[in-house]
Order: sequence, then structure tokens, then C-alpha cells
Amino acid sequence: MNLKKIIEPIGDSNVTLQERLFRLLTLVGLIGMALAVIMGIAAGESALNNIGMILGFIIFFGLIYFSIHFHKIQTGAVIIGGLLVYLVMPFNFLTTGGLYGGGSSWYLLAMVFVALLVENKIKYVLMVSGLFISWGSYILAYFYPSLIAMHTVEMAYIDSAVSMTVVTILTCGMLLFQNSIYRSANRMARQQKREIEELNRAQNRFFSSMSHEIRTPINTIIGLNEMILRETDSDEVAADARNIQAASKMLLALINDILDMSKIESGKMDIVSVSYDVGAMLSDIVNMIWVRAKEKGLEFHVDVDQKMPSQLLGDEVRIKQVLVNVLNNAVKYTNEGSVTLSIQCRKKERGCAQVVYSVADTGMGIKKENIPYLFNAFKRVDEEKNRHIEGTGLGLSIVKQLVDLMGGDVSVNSIYTKGTTFIITLPQEIDAEEEIGDIDIEARHAINARKYYRRSFEAPRARILIVDDNDANLMVEEKLLRDTKVQTETACSGAECLQKTLHNRYDVILMDHLMPEMDGVACLHEIRMQAGGLNQETPVVVLTANADGENQRLYKREGFDGYLTKPVTGGQLEAELLKHLPREIVNLADRKDSFGVMQTPFVERTKKKELLLISTDSVADLPKEMTDKHRIAVMPYRVVTEGGEFIDGLETGTDGVLSYIRSGREAHSKSPSVAEYEAFFAEQLTKAQSVIHLTMSGKVSKGYENALVASESFDNVEVIDTGHLSSGMGIIVLQAAAYAASDMSKEDVIEKIRQISFQIRTSFIVDDTEYLLRAGRISPRVNAICKAFMVHPVLVLKNSKMLVGAIMIGTQKTVWRKYIESVLKNVGRIDKRLLFITHAGLSNEELQEIERMVREKIDFDEIIYQKASPAISINCGTGAFGLLFMLNSSAMTSK
Repeated sequence: MNLKKIIEPIGDSNVTLQERLFRLLTLVGLIGMALAVIMGIAAGESALNNIGMILGFIIFFGLIYFSIHFHKIQTGAVIIGGLLVYLVMPFNFLTTGGLYGGGSSWYLLAMVFVALLVENKIKYVLMVSGLFISWGSYILAYFYPSLIAMHTVEMAYIDSAVSMTVVTILTCGMLLFQNSIYRSANRMARQQKREIEELNRAQNRFFSSMSHEIRTPINTIIGLNEMILRETDSDEVAADARNIQAASKMLLALINDILDMSKIESGKMDIVSVSYDVGAMLSDIVNMIWVRAKEKGLEFHVDVDQKMPSQLLGDEVRIKQVLVNVLNNAVKYTNEGSVTLSIQCRKKERGCAQVVYSVADTGMGIKKENIPYLFNAFKRVDEEKNRHIEGTGLGLSIVKQLVDLMGGDVSVNSIYTKGTTFIITLPQEIDAEEEIGDIDIEARHAINARKYYRRSFEAPRARILIVDDNDANLMVEEKLLRDTKVQTETACSGAECLQKTLHNRYDVILMDHLMPEMDGVACLHEIRMQAGGLNQETPVVVLTANADGENQRLYKREGFDGYLTKPVTGGQLEAELLKHLPREIVNLADRKDSFGVMQTPFVERTKKKELLLISTDSVADLPKEMTDKHRIAVMPYRVVTEGGEFIDGLETGTDGVLSYIRSGREAHSKSPSVAEYEAFFAEQLTKAQSVIHLTMSGKVSKGYENALVASESFDNVEVIDTGHLSSGMGIIVLQAAAYAASDMSKEDVIEKIRQISFQIRTSFIVDDTEYLLRAGRISPRVNAICKAFMVHPVLVLKNSKMLVGAIMIGTQKTVWRKYIESVLKNVGRIDKRLLFITHAGLSNEELQEIERMVREKIDFDEIIYQKASPAISINCGTGAFGLLFMLNSSAMTSK
């Protein structure tokens, strides 16, 4: 390797920045070391010093060769930096006069080398250790000056001056070179950014042009197909026409997805809120999906909240696009069973609402590890299994980004092989408080029913001018308006339009945008300024295939009175004309017998879902009437005995378990497995949009850990460790259910749960320590001592762990009273509304005696006797009971 090979790539922009710096700095180092050797020889320094410098020069050169030849720049930089910091610089300092030579200056060059070239943590290790070594060199020179090889006075000045000059020039040169590299890199980055932006603009122009060109023939297909539906008397022809219409709309949806992906990536996607009819929108969505569902033999269920407002303010086009994509995805990945669309509404203050759309299927489901990649563009999960299913891979990515743009949220719950549920929540404004009510699905969507078109008005005296350079579009629009009896005229260009507007007065003009010679915008301005023209004030509605928000703003800015996109339906044309036609020439039709929607098979009403459901485990020790009243779902633990496993509370009871243990046989409780929790959560999500599951303390049981793992398959399941057990945990569950019933959001409920968990007090007094021995909590010797001296431990939950908090000595009733007085001593801090006396194997007389003692201390509003679940009783044993209650929030604040 020669110097030319080192120098040439320094100015090559194709070489990495790090390598260019490395070559420059190592070249500087070689020059510096060569100067040092020459100066040492000239000054007549010791042979040892000169030999050392020459040897260092050779090693340094060899390391440079190794690093560049084998492309190990970072490795070479670390080795050279270490040698400089730990060996070369201290040696140079001690052998070139110390403080009175140039060694101090060369320390600076070594630190610059490390700072510029070495990466990661090793950089800071070398820099910090380099500082300590430099300080150590100065201290060594101060206390042991004899170790320093001193220069003559003349040589000291020369060495110091030359070293300072060389190091200053080289350091400044390196920094200036680095700055020039960064400036060059910034220029290249800006140029690349401009090229990317131009590429994006070209891509957007292409997609926009493609969308326009495809929408034009689709407009003809859909328009003529609608005329077939209006006029045919054949059920078979009507069914075929409906299939054509659904397929055309699906094609249009795919085109919109591609165009919208481009807009989203370039940051030009707009959300345009309009007032829309909820029923009409849902009917349109269902009509697009049912054909594919029918082809696959799937049932299609629809459930709409009766309290849903009939008119909302939102981006109807985008909402429809989101739902169609999710529904289409559900149909694609479901081979048998059903697809269900559910819509619910939660009204908020100031005319706002949270609308929750849920799409559930019985398809193949999604593997847990694939869920994080579900919304990636062009990514298809489980590719091997799904390779035969058609699709662009854009649908769910667009769904996620559109929902985010609308300020909403999308989540997914899925169990592999069992099905998937997508939940989309969108904030919208209420435009009409009238509720949608009980939609007559049979009337709107009777199986194989026909759509009988009913015109919305007649206006025989109305004159409409349609301007479009495409003859097929003119034909379609004339046909769609035929039943309204309006008088239509057509023009194939802007020039022909101006000739007609000069001599004829029209009530409305429908104007295409992109036309040769004179486009629609220029034609509009000519009409407004036409000398002697008869239509300077006539409403002009743009009817175009340009469907993006940027063009909508353009049309509004240029002065168009309305906006319609192709493909257009007869209903849309009539609705727009009704906005602009003079009322005196319009005769409105009676629409009671017309639903204005297409028929849809397989549509049934399903059971309404709750927005939020609270669930817990059987160890919460709550009375069944309470869990039923508050609609709390309960996941049972299991009791494991020598005879097998039994479901807690269903297949075995507390008394049976205690009797079993008293007979000398072993039993223990077992938390549900991950698979059992997954099945439980999946079932609850058929009843609610979201679930909050409250578990026993994770430090006492594996239930929390298993439930948490299971919840990873569901976006809408939140698992919370209450830090408590038994009825202490039950009190938290009851509070959470009350919050959920008050329409509090899931996030607020979770926050409230975390707050009140600190207010709960959980403790038990044990009557027989034999059970603690069997549970492994105490040794046989401790058990023998407790029995001999009538010792009764008090188990207290602290920091989510069950610990022995106190020891009571005496007869049963004596220790009862001591325990009650101890637990209820801070009367003013205790919430007196509710107390649980949770017990294992106590009689009614014993419970009444305990209640009497309690009421002597505090008169609670309600005291509930609750038999502990078998899973809890196993660890406490017969005769154990606990007082479980909540502290006042004010007491917690003062604390």
C-alpha cells in the first residue's frame, strides 16, 4: 500500500464519510509521527526514543494498511485510538520534555482522532480514560521530574512551537474538511429530497390521471346498469345487474385505495366532513359486500344501535372506505360461518358522539406474532397459508391511516383458527338528534328482493344543460334524469356550451372539468362574464372524475355551485338538482314506498354489544347475585385433588373442599391456563367491544401472568393486577363495574381502578394453622408452637404479598375481638358504606356474633357475609375469616 492509495479516496464522495475521515486523520498521524522522528534525530535525542518513534511509525502504518485493505475501519480506529491514548501519547509526553515540550499538543490531536472516528460507547471510554491518563502524566512529571527526558532550552522552544503549529493546522484542517464533507452531504440530501418530491409529484399525477381515466368508463357501466335495474321485469336480469353494480363499486374502491395510499404518503390526504344519512350509508356498504358473501356461502349479520343518530357529520366517503376494506377483508379470510357488522354510538357533550364499528368473522384468525404487522402496507401475514387469496396488501394499511387522520382508533382481537374482530372507533358530530330506531331490515334488505326505483321529483319545465366531451357520459346522465321529466340538452365542448348559454336560459348546468381546448373551469368563467349571455347567475355544478380533496377546494375557489364525482347515480343527480332548481317548478314525489337502497341478503339483527365489560376471576369472592346484577363475567379457578380437577364454585364448593382436606388428603388451587383465558376473552368480546379483566395479586397467583399473555391476542382486552385477593379484589371489581355502567371511557375506568386499589384493606385471621402448614407457609415446628399456645396468625396483604401481619393469642372469641379492634381502629378513615365478612366454614351464629362485634366498633351501611371460594379456603382453612373494606379517598389524600 502506498500513500497515493490513501490520499486519492479522501476526495471521493462515493467513499463513506467515516472512511474518508479515517484516511485523512491517519495520513495526518503519519505526517505527525514522521515530523516527530525527524525532530528527534535532529535534536540528538536518545536512541531509545528515536527507535521507539520509528517502531511506532511502522506499527501505525501497518494498522492503517490492515483497516483499509480489509475494510475494518471501525476496528482499526478503535485499535489506533487505544494505542494513541494508552501508549503513544504518554510515551511521547515523557520522552519529549513533558510540560516543556510538544507532548501536550499531541494529546489534543489524539483526542480529536478518537472523537471523530470511534463510535458507540468505546468512544467515551477512550476519551474519559485519555483525560485521566493526561492528568496522570502531568502529576507524574510534577512529583517525579527525573522520569522526564528533558529538552535543551532551545529545543524545548522549537519542539513546543512546531508541535503547536502542526497540531493547530492539522486539527483545524480536519475540522474544516469534516465540515466540507457535511456540507456536501447536505447538498446531496437536499438534491435527493427534491428528486423524491418530484418523483412523488409525478406519481401523484399518474395516479390522479389513472383514477380519472378509469372513473369515466365506470361511470358509463354503473349508470347504464342502473337503468337496467329500473326498467327490467326479469328477476334474473335484475340479479345480474346488481352483481355488476357491486363489482363496479368494488373496482372503484380498489382504485381509490391505490390513489389514497399515494396521497397519504405525500401528506395530501384531506378529511372532508359532510352531513350524511347513517342508514343510507350502511345500506350502500352492505350492498357492496353481500355479493361476495353470497358467493362464499357466508351469513352476513348487521346490528345497528337503535339510539344511533340518523344524521351524523363526518367524512362519509372515508368512513365507507374504511368499513368496506375491513368487511371485504373479513369475507376474503372466512371460508365458512359468518361476518357480522355492528354499529354502536356513545353520545357525548356538545353534540359529539363516539361511533364504534365492529366487524367480526369466523375465519382463520391471525397468529399472535403477526398482529403487530397487520397494518403494514404491502404486507400479508401468514403468506404461505394465504398465498391463494387475492388482494393488494393495501387495504388494512389504508384503514389504519384513514382512521388516524379522522382522529379515531382501530384495534384487532383474534384467536388463530377461530376468527377475528376489528373494532373501529371514530369521533363524529351529531347533525340530527333523531334516533335511527329499529331499522326494518326485512323491508330494506329482503332476500332476493328487487329495488324499485322511485323518482324524487318531477320538473317538466326545468331546463338542464350537460357539458362533457365524452358521448357515453352524456348519454348516461340524460338517461338517469329521464324519469324526472326535466328538459336536458348536451354540449360536447366548452365552445359549444358558450354558444348555447348565449341564446338559451338554463336552470342548472352540469359541467365536466377536463375537456380539450377549454376546460370546465375556464368555461365557467366565460359563462359568468359572457356579454349578452343568459346564464351569468345560473348554478353550475361540476360533474367530474377528479375525486380528491385538492380538486374539491379548487372547484369551490373557482366559483362552482356544487360538486359531483363520477361514477354518479340517479339519486345523487336528483339530490344535487333539488338544491338548485327553483322550488316553483319542482313537484316532489311521495317516497314512502321507496327505500332508495339496494336489496341485501343474509342481513340479520344480532344481539347488541356492551361498550365495556368488566370481568374477573372466581377468587374475587363476590355473591352471584351481584355479578349477575352488574353483568360481571367470572373466570373460574380450579381445585386440584387426588381425584382430579374441579371447577371452582361449579363442580365443587367450599364446604366440600374443607371436608376433603380435614380427612387428611391434599388439595390445592390452580389458576386458568393461557388457552383458557384466551377462550374466555374471546367469548366476552362477543358481548362487548372492550373488556377489562381484574385479577388477584400477581405475587400470590399465576392468574395475572397467564391472563396478561392471553390478552396479547386482543387489542381490546386490558388485564389489571388489583394487588388484592378475595372480596378485597371483589370491591374493586364492583367499583369498576359501576364506572363502566356510567359510560366512563375505558382509559378513565383503568385510571380509577389504579387509584382505588390503594384504598382497599384485605386481611384474614386464621383459626387453624394446619392449613398454613399444608400450604407450605409455615414449618411443622411453628405449627406445633401455634397449637400449643393457641396462636392465631393474622394474614395481611401488603405490597401485593400475603404476609403475617400480627399474632393473636387466646380463645376463639378473644382473638376475634382483638382482630376486629385492630383492623377497625382508624374509624374516621374507613368508608362505612360496605364491609365484606368473607369466611371459610363459619356458621350463621358465628357470623352474627362477628357482625355484632363489628357494629360495636363501626355501624356499616351494609355488611355482606361471603363464603370464600374453594381456591381461597384451601389456604386459610376452616374457621378463618377476614374483614375487607375500603378507606375514604380523603383519608388516602391526607396520608
